[in-house]
Amino acid sequence: MHCIGVILAGGAAVRYGGRPKGLETVAGTRIVDRVRDALAAACDDLLLIANDPEADRWLPGVRTERDVLQGIGSVAGIHAALAHAGSSIVSVAWDMPFVPSSLLLALRTKAASERSDVVVPESDSRRGLEPMCAFYGPACLGAIERAIARQDRRIVAFFDDVRVTRIPADEVARYGDPAHIFMNVNTPEDLARAEQYAASAAPGHSRA
Repeated sequence: MHCIGVILAGGAAVRYGGRPKGLETVAGTRIVDRVRDALAAACDDLLLIANDPEADRWLPGVRTERDVLQGIGSVAGIHAALAHAGSSIVSVAWDMPFVPSSLLLALRTKAASERSDVVVPESDSRRGLEPMCAFYGPACLGAIERAIARQDRRIVAFFDDVRVTRIPADEVARYGDPAHIFMNVNTPEDLARAEQYAASAAPGHSRA
């Protein structure tokens, strides 16, 4: 199963003053580079979905595409990724600095073994799921478009129309603390917390 790793760089970053938050650094490495490296270790190719006019310069050598549909919220990034990739994808939001490649590979592996259209990790988020860090198969493209036609723009609106496998929270925890794995850097305060965690996770640092 060919699978493209997709970096989703959407949103207006209102809580970050409109600045491209994925270009901020955690432990000296840009968040977008952390996401790229994690996806590269688990996927066959890479794709960046971003509407910023400067996006072509962010990751030299990585194909950059823009949203196909406008004004539909976060699901636009997944829709664009599937439309441009023409294959299965594993997607990660570009403001998630600690997603491990081992979890991303597990999403892909689970999709193949379960013949799933979506493989999504469970978490303690308000949805109970992490749709911005998930596997999506080609069947999801049409399902998303049907949901949009129903005026349902929720990022999970199309899940009832495809085969979904959830990775239970206890299984996700094998890959690390979910509170860190799925951490989003949405504000300067989040960035400071990410720096603190990166420092505490560094080799030789006591976390007692």
